[in-house]
Amino acid sequence: MIKPNLLYIFPDQFRQMSMSLWNELLFKEHCSGKADPVYTPNLDNFSQQAYLLPNAVSNCPVCSPHRGSLFTGQYPNKSGVPLNCNSERVISDLPASATCFTDILAQSGYHVGYIGKWHLDLPTPNAPDKPGEYVDSSVPAWDSYTEPQRRHGIHYWYGYGTFDEHRNPHYYDTDGVRHEPRTWSAEHEADKAIAYLKNENAERDPSSPFALFVSMNPPHSPYQSLEDCREQDLQLYEAFIDEQLLVRDNAKLDLEKAASARYYFANVSGVDQQFGRIVETLKEIGEWDNTIVVFTSDHGETLCSQGLTDAKNVIFEEAFLVPFLVKDVDQNLPKVSETFLNSADIMPTILDMLGLKESLPTNITGQSKASSIVDNKNDIHSNCALYIRNLDGEKDENGKVVSYFPQSRGIRTDRYTFALEIDRKLKLDSILLFDNKRDPYQLANIAWQASASLTQELLSQLAAELARIQDPWAELRILNDILPYPHSKDC
Repeated sequence: MIKPNLLYIFPDQFRQMSMSLWNELLFKEHCSGKADPVYTPNLDNFSQQAYLLPNAVSNCPVCSPHRGSLFTGQYPNKSGVPLNCNSERVISDLPASATCFTDILAQSGYHVGYIGKWHLDLPTPNAPDKPGEYVDSSVPAWDSYTEPQRRHGIHYWYGYGTFDEHRNPHYYDTDGVRHEPRTWSAEHEADKAIAYLKNENAERDPSSPFALFVSMNPPHSPYQSLEDCREQDLQLYEAFIDEQLLVRDNAKLDLEKAASARYYFANVSGVDQQFGRIVETLKEIGEWDNTIVVFTSDHGETLCSQGLTDAKNVIFEEAFLVPFLVKDVDQNLPKVSETFLNSADIMPTILDMLGLKESLPTNITGQSKASSIVDNKNDIHSNCALYIRNLDGEKDENGKVVSYFPQSRGIRTDRYTFALEIDRKLKLDSILLFDNKRDPYQLANIAWQASASLTQELLSQLAAELARIQDPWAELRILNDILPYPHSKDC
């Protein structure tokens, strides 16, 4: 039996609302509020033969923690990556010993390729072109070089740690040679993905199935000028004023950031075009029907919603929800799946769809949602999603972050968003409770005492999930007076 291939494309900071497919009758009712006025024809076409998951989230909505969960099948407390990776956060580093998504694929006979942003390593002075120096000269260093022994089974490498100059990217190839193509990064990465699929330069073993991950940085910030996007993409939005672009009811147009919306959307449309080019190549080489294709993102983007200037790391829909479309082998019709997909669920779900469920590590806390998505089977674990917000914790004598502070935990159900936040003394600091059906823009924070039965149900769900994944809140019994954690013997 021929094994199916995998193509996994995940641009960074691409919010769920930024897809024009939400204008389709089949999908319209599943969008959380108004969709952005974007142009994404390739995603629209793709959605016509894929599963769309409107309840897919980024549990800890910043780059590295999501990626840690994606590759390990663990939540941030177990993945080794509770915070965004930089040289001062020694607590956050993908363990070399972890059995990752790509390790399992390689062990199962796949040729594994990775192109683009990685952002899972603790940066160290290991630049291959500058011995003894960091790749990144800034302090703390964010960018990094991933050495071969830390690539977790990946055979073809063309990546970097994290670097936010979209028109001036750089990459290290499989042998550690640095490349500076001087072009818009997503377009260059699509070029490399196309070359990999066509095997133009013997990038892969054509006798093996392939698993290719393409991690584009746009529409991640910066998005402030033409220096951050392509002119042909910006032209789609230049004629519109801010009010015509920021159409969600919770967007604050008086923020300085409002003028950046056109550049953000230009990057969205540019990414869509590059996705379309890769998809067309997959069809051209005759592997479309035999390939599982995923389009998703690390996390969303607030883009002036809630009056926030920070793009992420909040439970609000704009940052917490992510696009997630997956085309199964031989699929040719669209379907909406209400399944709740957590970041840690992606690895077991996709491996299950590839027929590799038996190869999964037994200790992961992520759960396969394949049967719920594909067969529409009821899944007791598909009715909620966790929210996790971590901050820097204690520092050592050298100023390095050696622990993390679990500031907030929450839950999103098919109707409600609920989050608790604590102060540094582990005392309750604030509560958020929104009815997303009546209030999709999350503008009316409900007094949690208003409905004792609802609050108790949400508290019970949150406590049970935190205990299941052995989150610090459950382990330390944080807010034990209101969160009904199960006894240890019941966990």
